[in-house]
Amino acid sequence: MMKKWSSAWAGLALSYGSIVIVIVLLICSFFYIYFSRSYNEELRNKNQLILENTARTIEGTVLKRVQQLYVDLSLDKSADIRLFADQADRNGLNQVLDLQELLKAKVAANTDIVQGIHLYYPARNIMLSSLYGLRYNADQSEGSVYYEDWLQEMRTSKHNSLWTPARQIPKDIFSTQTSENTNGLFTYAHSYPFRSTGETSDVIIAIDVKEDAVNTIVENMMPSRYQHTVIVNAAGHAVSRLQEQSSGKADIYAASLGKVLDLGHAKGSFDEKIGDAPYVVSYQTLPSTGWTIYSATPSSYYYEQSILIQKLILGICLAALCIGLILSAVLVRANYSPIKRLVGRIKDLSVGTPNEATNEFRLIDNAFLHLKDKVNNLEETMMANSPAVRHKAVLNLLQGNPEQRPWKEERAALGIARLYADYCCMLMNTGAPVEKGPAATPEVIARLMHGLECLSLQDSRLIVEELPDKRLAVILCTDAASEALLDKFSQLLLAETRQQLQPDIQLSTGCWVKDLREIHLSFNEAQTLMKYAYFRPELAILKDHSLLEREHSLEEIPQHLLARFRDKLQSRQLGEATNTIEQVIEHMRAGQSPADYCHFILSNMVFIYSDVAKNVRYKHTLQFGHPDLYHEYTNMHDILAYRRWLTGSITTFMEETENRNSDRAISTIELAKQYIEDNLSEDLSLEAVGSKVFLSPKYLSKLFKEEMGITYTDYVTSRRMEQAKLLIENNNMTIDRVASSVGYGTTAYFIKRFKEMYGCTPGSYVRSLSSTAISEARS
Repeated sequence: MMKKWSSAWAGLALSYGSIVIVIVLLICSFFYIYFSRSYNEELRNKNQLILENTARTIEGTVLKRVQQLYVDLSLDKSADIRLFADQADRNGLNQVLDLQELLKAKVAANTDIVQGIHLYYPARNIMLSSLYGLRYNADQSEGSVYYEDWLQEMRTSKHNSLWTPARQIPKDIFSTQTSENTNGLFTYAHSYPFRSTGETSDVIIAIDVKEDAVNTIVENMMPSRYQHTVIVNAAGHAVSRLQEQSSGKADIYAASLGKVLDLGHAKGSFDEKIGDAPYVVSYQTLPSTGWTIYSATPSSYYYEQSILIQKLILGICLAALCIGLILSAVLVRANYSPIKRLVGRIKDLSVGTPNEATNEFRLIDNAFLHLKDKVNNLEETMMANSPAVRHKAVLNLLQGNPEQRPWKEERAALGIARLYADYCCMLMNTGAPVEKGPAATPEVIARLMHGLECLSLQDSRLIVEELPDKRLAVILCTDAASEALLDKFSQLLLAETRQQLQPDIQLSTGCWVKDLREIHLSFNEAQTLMKYAYFRPELAILKDHSLLEREHSLEEIPQHLLARFRDKLQSRQLGEATNTIEQVIEHMRAGQSPADYCHFILSNMVFIYSDVAKNVRYKHTLQFGHPDLYHEYTNMHDILAYRRWLTGSITTFMEETENRNSDRAISTIELAKQYIEDNLSEDLSLEAVGSKVFLSPKYLSKLFKEEMGITYTDYVTSRRMEQAKLLIENNNMTIDRVASSVGYGTTAYFIKRFKEMYGCTPGSYVRSLSSTAISEARS
């Protein structure tokens, strides 16, 4: 029995079973905790969102629409709204009929929400209504009780508008049958003219709004909470009770309604016990009226859904546990079979008889320990002749840190049978650019290295090794060093390499050294020269050692070029931006700036371009599928490819940005107008404002002409003149200060523009204001 429970089979079974149980318990606990704490909150947030959408719908489809109807009626020129505003009758019956027809037409156009429109003239106590016709002594006439609430309140109101609570009004106010055919109506009353108060108005325009227009929206958008929804005003009085408005029950929501009003927030949600049951109370304010939509939902609405989810989670976890245990059994059987076969094989190969009570894993461990000793002995033998030894020896030479062992052993590892008089290191870049095709495979590189080392050379020898950066280091060992010999070998290496790799391979050569242990000096020069292959792609062989002087040069790229590059990008001047790129690249190719510094400048240009693109939220599928421009830049194999890429990318960016700007024209003009309004005293040239809204001056001017119907200059001038007029009227300022306050540096030019706009000079305008004030004071 002990043998069975100590076996590998028992260990696997316990391990897999425990893992499955722990994982399922963790998943079950996680889902239970998550949903028990967050699911109810999610449902509450959803409930609040529904209430917000309901309020937004009421605001947009009823309240704002009614207010717009008042504006349309005020601005309508087809009939005179101020018909009875004067003390004496000046108009005939036709004008009264025209005005009443206008009111009826407005009602007919909005019959879904409007019951009627009334014009009340306080000075003469006359009302003209789309429903009741012309009524003299309106506040005392028959049926006046149904509209006296708004009429009396507006006549003494210090405000210019009001919304009345809903009330039941008969369809026929002159009928004695008031219990039937009634409509629930709100009334929106507003003074005319617009800025007058109720007690100073010439006309009071009242619009009867159907309560059903609001109730229908609430019922459609909140069907499950419709009967628990109330609309109250700022004083806490019910404006509309929806379904419960006619019930005879006591107001069970009074306490929670008072709490909502005391909080003073525009919206919110909280738990509240109403009666003997827990509720979730949500509320949302209607900005146009200041009313609050109050909705109470039983808490059981949330718990029922939560319990259903918890039961579902429990069922899923039980199913996962069963499936996991079945899979564990399958895996135990599958994993134990190879262990059993391996143990049997070890027993067959063992010299002695293993202890039968030994655990299978311990038996395997002992076998691997014996095998490890044998493998170590074999590795020591193989390492003496392994190519890895040579690779390591070459890297040590090139890095200037040869291993501390006899030089003969070092030369043997390199395969050099004798010493040579001179040595030189050459470096070849074999990595194919992304746009040129696939990179060379290890098999091709190995074949190329073997072919180069097998070249038949007189009094010379080549040692070729691949470096970690995929470049080939070629060490030329010879007894007759000369520049002609170096050129010959360079051409030979390029010819051999180009047959198997890319045709645009570049090669750099280092200096000659006398001792192979100093080959790292030649290698360092070749590496330095290879840096400039990026900037001189037309050179197949880089051997001009004057390039080495650039490494110590302090020459810099003129900083104004980068500043100009940024400015031209921001102002969308493609030609100037690409010309700046050409100047920078030409300076790098023909100048003396170090390679690393040049790469720093190139990356800075990429970052500048990236910042400009991000500022306008430009998104574009990149050439190589990477999410950033810097990664594209690092894939450029030479500076000419960099120029083509950057120029093409900027061209695409500006074209797509201009196309996109046409879709954003309206919002962009609003931003420009706001900036002009806030900075009238500043520079408002097309260039200055265009840079603030990321548009070219030419395009901004075009947008103003197309969208506003006036030129950009005329718009700015009109805004400055209006501001100047306000400053003259409301401030004791000199003309010079007014001119500077609205952005005119020259007072004479300001006076000229003011006279063109208003027909008089600022001084004359000031004097006319003074005369008017004196006349009013005397009267």
